[in-house]
Amino acid sequence: MKESKKVELVVFVPESHAEAIRKAMGDAGAGVIGNYTYCFSSSKSTGDFKPQEGSNPSIGKIGKQKSVEEIRIETLCGREKVEAVINTISAVHPYEEAPVDIYPMLEI
Repeated sequence: MKESKKVELVVFVPESHAEAIRKAMGDAGAGVIGNYTYCFSSSKSTGDFKPQEGSNPSIGKIGKQKSVEEIRIETLCGREKVEAVINTISAVHPYEEAPVDIYPMLEI
């Protein structure tokens, strides 16, 4: 097995912004599988957080625990496009810090 030229990107976003995030990610080159583009898997999730002093929450209040219905968006992305895709996500995402996970993949 060897390291793949792609990674899996996962981002969590409030339901209200899910379509904009998928579009931005696809426009930046994520979500390509063979001859298909804009390929995503989306599932409902609940995000929990407590903003601390110095934060600037777009949802919730400093010092108060908050739960938000979110969408977990998963897709594939070429390693050469990861930085551009993350910059695009950050520009569109409503949170102060976009929660993005990057998983390396292996080719079999």
